[in-house]
Amino acid sequence: MEEDVELRAITERTKGDSPVPEVSRRISVSEFSCHCCYDILVNPTTLNCGHSFCRHCLALWWVSSKKTECPECREKWEGFPKVNILLRDAIEKLFPDAMKHRNEEIQQNSDIAHSLLAFHKYGNDQIQATPNLGRANRQRGGGFFSGVLTALTAVAVVLLVYHWSSRESEHDLLVHKPVAKWTPEEVILWLEQLGPWASFYTERFLAERVNGRLLLTLAEEEFLKLPYNIDNNSHRKAIIMELERVKTLGVKPPQNLWEYKAVNPGKSLFLLYALKSSPRLSMLYLYLFDYTETFLPFIHTTCPLQTEEEAIVSIFLDLKDPTWKQWREFLVKYSFLPYQLIAEFAWDWLEVHYWTSRFIIVNGMLLSVLELFSFWRLWSRRELKTLPRRMWSHFWKVSTQGLFVAIFWPVIPQFVCNCLFYWAVYFNPIINIDLVVKEVRQLETHVQ
Repeated sequence: MEEDVELRAITERTKGDSPVPEVSRRISVSEFSCHCCYDILVNPTTLNCGHSFCRHCLALWWVSSKKTECPECREKWEGFPKVNILLRDAIEKLFPDAMKHRNEEIQQNSDIAHSLLAFHKYGNDQIQATPNLGRANRQRGGGFFSGVLTALTAVAVVLLVYHWSSRESEHDLLVHKPVAKWTPEEVILWLEQLGPWASFYTERFLAERVNGRLLLTLAEEEFLKLPYNIDNNSHRKAIIMELERVKTLGVKPPQNLWEYKAVNPGKSLFLLYALKSSPRLSMLYLYLFDYTETFLPFIHTTCPLQTEEEAIVSIFLDLKDPTWKQWREFLVKYSFLPYQLIAEFAWDWLEVHYWTSRFIIVNGMLLSVLELFSFWRLWSRRELKTLPRRMWSHFWKVSTQGLFVAIFWPVIPQFVCNCLFYWAVYFNPIINIDLVVKEVRQLETHVQ
């Protein structure tokens, strides 16, 4: 169908009021035709090469060829083609009758509808995989984030080299050394790890040159007398209770990350990865199968009783069952912010593990953000009803991985285990920073 339209320029006058002749121009439909269907352009889509086609013609071409290239010149397009809004509006104003007739023809064609649906689904997938703002964001903020990641990587490498160079000294830790062979300096180290309050008594022990053998002979009555003179009942009780544990075990019980890793290399690696990938299942496992040794210290550290510091120290060493108030606080965090529990537990190590604790705390915060993004994605896609099925699938995945590690653990070299352990502690936070940045960029894309 041909339709002529006459365009007339508005008559203007020069500064001397001299008339300018009117310009008349006749434009035909053929000048706005698609090079695929040779009919008037409908929802014209302009590619990188400059050629324009009907949206549905481009969709039919993509469905039949599966090629992301121009149907005319075969130049590949970048990203996902969009409708040329300016050209579309101009054609609709110039040729309203032709556009109405053409739209009616297109709506009656089911093949075109299916092709457009598939084409737009492909486009949505492309936008989610490579956001349109990605390139601009990288230009604006890529330098900053790459600098942050480089600095964190350098710190992680330094810490890794430090701990790797001192790995031979793991056997010299007090958790492996019999109490009777402790030197006075090692007794002071044991005392300091009981808590900040123990620093009041280190000079008294050091002045008496209390070694491991002498420590084993001390009783509560002697701590009341000079030269020790520990008048605070809570402090004295804490020292006595910890000393009884040392006598029972014959060595120092593990009280920090490296000591726990030295005593339980397999369990420490398992818990590190399990708490990262599935914190709720991991804490449930600790409650069911490792209640006294691991779960009780964990819940008393993350959800302490709101009492005086001396009472907190005593209760922690007593390892009593948690109160209902502690359980209530723990279950709320367990349900909504499980990674916060891990961060709070690492916060208690700040004086012992200055940098390592900070890496773990930052990683816990990042994992919490990533989990929130996951829930938001399910909600925005109206897929919350699939959450039980996803949780069940995740449970079987984690269980299978745990069984696999348990079977092959005896044959895994210690070198590989150490590499995996240090990678999870120092490099996972850096990877998660990059993931959070990508999620934020995708969120900006959806909002715009």
